[in-house]
Amino acid sequence: MSVTAPLGFRAAGVAAGIKSGGSRDLALVVNDGPSRAAAGVFTANRVQAAPVLWSRQVLSGGRLRAVVLNSGGANACTGPEGFQDTHATAEKVAEVLDDSAGEVAVCSTGLIGERLPMDALLSGVETAAGQLSRDGGLAAADAIRTTDTVSKISFKRGSGYMVGGMAKGAGMLAPALATMLCVITTDAEVSAEELDTVLRAATSKTFDRLDTDGCMSTNDTVLLLASGAAEVRPDLAEFEERVTEVCADLARQLLVDAEGASKAIAIEVVGAADEDDAVKVGRAVARSNLLKCAIHGEDPNWGRVLAAVGTTDAEFEPDRLNVAINGIWICRGGAVGDDRSKVDMRPRDVTITIDLSAGPHTATVHTTDLTADYVHENSAYSS
Repeated sequence: MSVTAPLGFRAAGVAAGIKSGGSRDLALVVNDGPSRAAAGVFTANRVQAAPVLWSRQVLSGGRLRAVVLNSGGANACTGPEGFQDTHATAEKVAEVLDDSAGEVAVCSTGLIGERLPMDALLSGVETAAGQLSRDGGLAAADAIRTTDTVSKISFKRGSGYMVGGMAKGAGMLAPALATMLCVITTDAEVSAEELDTVLRAATSKTFDRLDTDGCMSTNDTVLLLASGAAEVRPDLAEFEERVTEVCADLARQLLVDAEGASKAIAIEVVGAADEDDAVKVGRAVARSNLLKCAIHGEDPNWGRVLAAVGTTDAEFEPDRLNVAINGIWICRGGAVGDDRSKVDMRPRDVTITIDLSAGPHTATVHTTDLTADYVHENSAYSS
């Protein structure tokens, strides 16, 4: 159940001493092949952490032997020294595996602007290498948590192969192809080019439509590794479906564990002129703090929905907009619809449906409410 569900992968998660408190903070995932095909997508933030810069370079070759991930420090905005630390981390992994640093991806998560404790980190790599096993996936998923309250893991079966994954993320969840740290593995035989196509398609409809707080991280990374150990060449359409299912499952877990959230909100946009318009409208509504506060207060305030829709350049006529919350069409034709008292706002899951009446296209963007707990957590967060 996780990155070690597919054949050909071992993992470990250890307490290296990067975090205070003695919890796990370093994970290692190793691909034992025979294939080392890999692909990745990264944050679109122009301020990118050293591990992102390093891993982008590594993935240009389309091969990965291993991924090393740490929590407790982002290694972002740390200058040339931070990049050297990332390089040293990859070199250490290469040393313990007797392999090449040019096929080692590095991921980090935590506080921005501070150097990592390299003595502890490098020692942790040695410890993790000694604990690598097919049973290490759960420990690895635990080691990458920061403010996550639970580990996030998923796996799906294909026709003779498996897809597994782990992710971390509870804050700074905003679209940029990737939205957190995530490693996905498969034992199918798939080329690097095919992995890249599949991963971009899967993330565009899952992680890219998760927008809990509108804040884009400097470290977002999603990696897809194929070992080929199942010796199965998959149907690519089915393979993309399985990868998308794993991504969707992990995205849902990120959503319900988002910092301080008490509501999981699905914003369904229908009747759009094209899919881009649907996503654009969903994104604008997801980022309305006024609406997020209203949902937290269990107020079906459709006026705040329309106000957010109106900030976009999507194709629609204001007097043809319809809005439903939890199935009750409380706005029809851009004006008052059914009695808003009929809306049951008590469930954790809230669905807002927006009909643009402009075409046949749809998209769903996921967000959460805005709570005092979110403000408290992010005003006190320093590790």
